[in-house]
Amino acid sequence: MQTETLLYIILAGIIALSLALFQYFTNRKSMSKLNMLFSFLRFLSVFAVLLLIINPSFNQVKTSIEKPNLVVALDNSCSIEHLKQDSNVKDFIEKLNSNKEIQEKFNLSVYTFGKGLNPLDSISFSETQTNISKTFQQLAEVYKSSTSPTLIITDGNQTYGNDYQFSYRNYKQPIFPIILGDTITYTDLKIQQFNVNKYAFLKNKFPVEAILVYNGNQTVNSNFIVKNGNATVFSKAVNFSKADNSKVINFTLPANRVGVNNYIATLVPLENEKNKVNNNKNFAVEVINQKTKIALVTNMLHPDIGVIKKSIESNEQRSVSILNSSNVINQINDFQLFIIYQPNKNFKDLYGILVSKNLNKFVIIGPKTDLNFINQVAQNYSHDVTEQTEYYIGELNINYSPFIIEDLDFESFPPLISNYGEVNFTVPFQSILNKSVGGFSTNLPLLATFETNGRREAVLFGENLWQWRAQSYLNEKSFQAFDNFFGKITQYLSSNKQKSRLNIDYESFYNGSSNIVIKAEYFDKNYVFDSRESLNITIIDKATDVKKTFPLILKNNNYQVDLSSLPPSEYSFVVSTSKENLSRSGSFQILKFDVEQQFLNADVTKLQQLATNSGGSSYFIDDAEKIFEDLLEDKRFLPIQKSSKNTIPLIDWKYLLAIMALSLGLEWFLRKYNGLI
Repeated sequence: MQTETLLYIILAGIIALSLALFQYFTNRKSMSKLNMLFSFLRFLSVFAVLLLIINPSFNQVKTSIEKPNLVVALDNSCSIEHLKQDSNVKDFIEKLNSNKEIQEKFNLSVYTFGKGLNPLDSISFSETQTNISKTFQQLAEVYKSSTSPTLIITDGNQTYGNDYQFSYRNYKQPIFPIILGDTITYTDLKIQQFNVNKYAFLKNKFPVEAILVYNGNQTVNSNFIVKNGNATVFSKAVNFSKADNSKVINFTLPANRVGVNNYIATLVPLENEKNKVNNNKNFAVEVINQKTKIALVTNMLHPDIGVIKKSIESNEQRSVSILNSSNVINQINDFQLFIIYQPNKNFKDLYGILVSKNLNKFVIIGPKTDLNFINQVAQNYSHDVTEQTEYYIGELNINYSPFIIEDLDFESFPPLISNYGEVNFTVPFQSILNKSVGGFSTNLPLLATFETNGRREAVLFGENLWQWRAQSYLNEKSFQAFDNFFGKITQYLSSNKQKSRLNIDYESFYNGSSNIVIKAEYFDKNYVFDSRESLNITIIDKATDVKKTFPLILKNNNYQVDLSSLPPSEYSFVVSTSKENLSRSGSFQILKFDVEQQFLNADVTKLQQLATNSGGSSYFIDDAEKIFEDLLEDKRFLPIQKSSKNTIPLIDWKYLLAIMALSLGLEWFLRKYNGLI
């Protein structure tokens, strides 16, 4: 409390006392016990009022003991059960929960992880993928500034994601791996990896690469066999030794039948092999009888050219040829789609041919485009000519109806540079993306499509698509999302199928360990996205004729259903609406493959290195008592006493108001009782 405030309080006390004495002690006759009581009550009342006016502040210090956290991350993948460590894990969790010393010293938080991190609900060992790197990333968001030693109970076998041996470094906590498994080396043959294209073309041969691995000390012989149904389409004898423990087999297979062709590769197991699951691997190739050929026509050099070609050709069904405006004239009939990048007057002949043949095209207009030429040759739209440019962010139109568009978080993408001015369409059009400046939508199209006279066309009003693909990689750690987005535009423009109110998006086949998600869009009669409809999907297993029906859940701008729980088999399906008689059908296949069953041992070396680098220690699951002892004795994990200081004004002290009310009330009552009022 400041000296000035203290002086004010003393002065208030003198004033209150003086006023009380002045009112009740005017002469010697008034020196009675009753008047002395009245004076005291009046002093309290006046002094309380003056204190409220001064309103001094007081410091309140609170102390608390903060215990360190003990974070337990439990591997819930099916590889734990495959290695027969599930009972050991459950026993360890029971010992942990029953250890009173651990409970007293730490705040215990237990999680499970597989594809992601979740609070412990139940231990099922049913996760089909393991991403330890993502586990550390999510823990780092929660335990940034606290003392939180971490026990990670796992076999150390990660099926996808960044290498956790390096990516853990953003998690500034000591890590104590509890290793599930042993260090015994078993003799094992396995198919490590298969590299094969997703698509092949009819009457062609497609390449296949198989990587075979041997773990053992003896020289062994085996056979590598590939079958399509009951027919053997490839076989080769292979031999391994301790020094020569891997083989790369390259071969080609014929594509003789249109559709999804399923194959099973087998590396014939040895007699004494413990794990024979990893000796087989299923793969599939979709054979198509037509390849979409696309002409990318430009008279300039720009990074967008390479990005467009790369994105489109990420799908093996499509090929892109880069041509200039004169060379393409003699090859018009060779292509199903024409992408015209920033045209000028040199494109006049090409535009004339495309209009006369009523061919589909995708026009990209940027600052280097001749807008006067565009306004002359474009029949369905025109662009204001201002000689100025602007940077525009893309804003997704959720009501876009021709096909399903995923939100790639376009608003996080760098802006495209575009010509300033309005675009005027003379035909109905739909925007995939609208222009946005400074967070405000302009309601002007950035990327739009339209259909007229049986012809489809798309227009992008912006340059620097290469920056979008790069940002998509930063967001997703993969180019796939952006390439799929561009591929859907290409697929739409390459086809002239009639627009549908119910669209579905799915793959022809899925690997057994991947997510199996089917998406659908439903539009009303005006082709506006309708979120009020209820969609259902009926799945039929072709092998058993078992029929199952699932509801599709509305998520963002589409309906989705997750079918990851279905066992490997061939399926047909029908997606139907409940209010209107609309339905779409299709089929897909789930290949048999469990990546979690490919492991024989725990990755002891990597887990021990993780412990050393993070300042922790590694243990095997049988050393539970040693783990608890070390945690209890570690001086780094002691409780911390924390103090907090709060400044509280006197006006917040409710008892002062009660004292003031009590003294005034009691004084009035006593004076009334004694006939002084």
